[in-house]
Amino acid sequence: MSRVQILLDTGPLVAYLNARDRHHEWAREKFSTLEAPLISCEAVLSEACFLLRKTPAGPIAVLDFAARVLSFPLRVEQEAPALQRLMARYQNQPMSFADACMVRLSELYEDCVVVTIDGDFSVYRRQGRRTIPTIAPRSWT
Repeated sequence: MSRVQILLDTGPLVAYLNARDRHHEWAREKFSTLEAPLISCEAVLSEACFLLRKTPAGPIAVLDFAARVLSFPLRVEQEAPALQRLMARYQNQPMSFADACMVRLSELYEDCVVVTIDGDFSVYRRQGRRTIPTIAPRSWT
């Protein structure tokens, strides 16, 4: 039996590392149940470092977490055409580069779930029409 791949988006990472974030307790509880390594992308790290830039040692904590818990299998140089297609399809959203990478990862890992606080994942589709399984702090319905 294969393991469900856990794909980590920016929001839960920021919430986990920032005790003042409104989703901090939710993120702490969720991370206590997830088995490493989690899969993410460099764009998520960049966003998290930016969002935590004013938090004491925030960017350092992001990189420490990444070194201990995350895996980065997405290669932008190989996936650029697919990422471009996704960003063009969702240009009215607009889709961030990190979100495009997460959607692409969900296409590459059939048996996966995205841990996110971003409601856009209720709109995004993989392989055109398939919903993306998520773990989120609230329902988007």
